[in-house]
This record gives sequence, C-alpha cells and structure tokens, in this order.
Amino acid sequence: MNVIAFILVFIIVIGGQFIGCWFLFQKAGKPGWMALIPIVNVYVMIELSGKPKWWMLMFFIPGVNILFAIGLYIDFFKSYGKFKLSDWMKGILLGFYFMPKWGLDPKVKYLGVVDAEFKEKHKAHLKKSSGQEWTEAIIFAVVAATLIRTFFIEAYTIPTPSMERSLLVGDFLFVSKVNYGPRTPMTPVAFPFAHHTMPLLNTKAYWDGWELPYYRLPGLSEVKKGDVVVFNYPMDADSPLYRPVDKRENYIKRCQGAPGDTLSVVDAQVFVNGKAAPNPPGEQIDYSVTNNSTEQINSKVNEDLNITFYEGNPSPTMTKESATTLKGYSYIKSVIPLIHPKGESMTGQIFPTKYPKLYSFNNKTPEYKWNMDNYGPIIIPKKGWTVKLDSLTLPLYGRAIEVYEGNKLEIKGTDIFINGKKTDTYTFKMNYYWMMGDNRHDSEDSRFWGFVPEDHIVGKALFIWMSWDDNGSFLSKIRWSRLFRGIH
Repeated sequence: MNVIAFILVFIIVIGGQFIGCWFLFQKAGKPGWMALIPIVNVYVMIELSGKPKWWMLMFFIPGVNILFAIGLYIDFFKSYGKFKLSDWMKGILLGFYFMPKWGLDPKVKYLGVVDAEFKEKHKAHLKKSSGQEWTEAIIFAVVAATLIRTFFIEAYTIPTPSMERSLLVGDFLFVSKVNYGPRTPMTPVAFPFAHHTMPLLNTKAYWDGWELPYYRLPGLSEVKKGDVVVFNYPMDADSPLYRPVDKRENYIKRCQGAPGDTLSVVDAQVFVNGKAAPNPPGEQIDYSVTNNSTEQINSKVNEDLNITFYEGNPSPTMTKESATTLKGYSYIKSVIPLIHPKGESMTGQIFPTKYPKLYSFNNKTPEYKWNMDNYGPIIIPKKGWTVKLDSLTLPLYGRAIEVYEGNKLEIKGTDIFINGKKTDTYTFKMNYYWMMGDNRHDSEDSRFWGFVPEDHIVGKALFIWMSWDDNGSFLSKIRWSRLFRGIH
C-alpha cells in the first residue's frame, strides 16, 4: 500500500507540473503536448523565458542543474506576470497545484521573454535593480534547492562497479528522501551543494562544532529487503576522517537483511531466516573460463554477454545467465564459478575482524572461519533487541554499541563495562541493516564492514535519468536504453 501511495503522490506532483506547463505553453502559442516530453519541455521554457540556449547544457550537470532549473522557473513565472517571491515559492514548491491553476486562469497572460525591454515595461511590479533581483533569485534558489535535496529528492551518480550489472558506472539516479522519511539536518552549518569536501579547495565543507540529534520525518515505508538504498558509509566515523553521520561518504547497495533477520551466505547465495533470498536481476560473480587453445573469446562475445574484466582481477565477471550462454559456445570447455569454500577463513579481511579496534577478550582474534562467499549466520540488530555479550558476540556488536550508539565500552580481561557499569547484555537503541552489492566479488559491503545503522540511511534509489559511458565512442557516450529506467 505504501508503494501505491508513493506512486500516486509521484504522479500527482510530476503530472500536475506537466499539466500546468501544457496550459501555460498554450497561452504563449506553443503546442501543449510539448510539455509532456522531457528535455523538449525545458527547451520551450528556456525559449519562452528568454534564457540563452546554452542553459540546456547545464541541465545535464548534477547539482548545477537544480540551481539552473530554479532560475529558469523563476523567469518562466515572471513571463506570466508572477513577480512576487511568494509566487515563485508557490510555483516551485507546490507547482503541481499552482501551475495548472495559473494555466486555467484567464487573467494570467503570457507577457513575453524576460529581457531589458520586459523589465522596463514591468518595472512598477519588479521595483528592483538587476543586482537585487539576481541576489534575491540566487538566495531563493539556494534555499529552495537545499530544501528539495534535503527533504524530497536528490541526484546521485554511480561511481564504482559494485552494483553491476544492475547499475553501471556513469548512471545518474534520482534518490527519494520521501520513501523512508527525510532526515532533519544533523550538521546544519555546511556549504550548499557540497557534501563533505569543498571542490578544488579539498577542505571540509561543513562545521562540526554544532551537531543536532538524529531525527527522521515520517516516510512512506520502511527499508525493505531488495531495495536499492543510498546510505552514509559507516566507516567514515573512524580516523582520519571522523566525519559526522550525514557528512559520511554516500554509498549505494542493495538491502539484503532487515532488523532482526538472521542472515548467512552459502556458496554466494544469501539466506535470510533460513530461506534463500531472491537474487537481484543483475547479480554477478567471478568465473574461471577454460577455452579451446585454438580459439579465443573475442571482444564481441564479451560485449554481447556483458562480461567484464576489472583492473587487478584476471577472472571474468558475469551474471549466471551470461555464464550459461557462454557454456554453449563450442570452443568453451568450462565455465566454473569461483566460490571461496566453506571453512576457508578470511580473518583480518572481513567483518568483524577487519576493524582497527578489535572488540574481543584479551585482544584475541576470534576465529569465525567466514569468507565473502560463505558467511555467517549473523543476527542483524533490531531496536529493543537485547543481545547476550560473550567472546563470540562482542566482536560482532561492539562497534555498534560504542561507535554508532555512542556508549563508552571497556573490556577488562573478560569483564565488559558499558558507560562504567559492568554488564553482559546490551539492548539496542536503533535498527540496523545489511547491505550488499550486486557485483558480489567486486563490492566492499556489509560482509567487510558490518551493519548500517538506521540514522545512516539517506534514501531509496528510484530511477536512472541519465547514463554516461566514459569508455564509449563519441556517438555512443549516452546509454539511451537506460534513460528513465526504474531501479529494481
């Protein structure tokens, strides 16, 4: 029901603006249907408001496009006699209602492009110098864009191959803050549109002298298993960064385990509460491929089957479907998944033994004999769950207790002290999640650094609005087939 509600809200918000543009375009003598076509509707708005055509290019730059979109909307509204700051706020923040209303109002007329002649003609309404007007517009744009990014939706770019083949490097996404409920700002003093580091200057883009407690507004749903989620990287809490929660690096993975679940990985297959979890459509792992010595796999086959060779990894990476197809080629002898066998230990490389601080008695490294393909079982903490702390559980949950939930945890011999009190149990204050990349052998995820606390959750990935292939030829840089594709 929550998904249906979100879809309805999304249709109303986006559809309302499209309908409003339809009627407003008609008032200016333009065909209304042009409002329904992405990119074309932006071009028409640029034309009607008198902005230079090069503004179109700015709409393909994440972050910058938000500022230019707000600036365009402001001049577009001015073209219809909407000169007040309150009108701009109505049109940008509540456009799904006010734009159709203005479009159907016979008193609202198209007045022309916003140029020098326009400003002279309507100076009685504007009553501002060019400098004042631009200053007010920029301040409003920054405030409005910040509110939109904080509470509604934000653009995100896929920087690494950890989610391939579901999401590719160069995919540009829209991430909804509404689905799980937006977080209120935790580090309120920060430079607009910079996450944690200032571009070029390479200095902090925030001041951590004033931090607010975590609070999340109501959302449409909880984080569900199978959701593709953007979250703050928990390990940025450590030296040398010591970043506040909301300024930690943004990561994107798929939720494989929810609070209270018991999760394990058996031969690269995730099991949750004893049942095999559905495999993502783009899930892939590494394979060993043996072929006839007289015939080699050509690049066209690799391209057709989306077989990838990552730097530093000699083994081809592909989906199960691609592996099955490859086996059918006459010159292929074998295609074998490279699975770390059960009992093979990756101590020191994966969670919990990879942490700089080892939560164990007498600083003795526990032997879990886990690896990336055979892992667990492990219980994911749930708010209100009380865990018995001993030599096996303390290394798993010590970091959450101390770092994520802000307690002072001390180990003296075999005794555990939390906030100065000796104890052998702990009750969790937050929910936690288990996140994994679909590119199972090329993803550093919860198997390596553990749980994701609920206060680190940023939002749900909705759809790809642009996809750019740096390795493609000049005419194939844009992956047209991926544009406006939903994320599953």
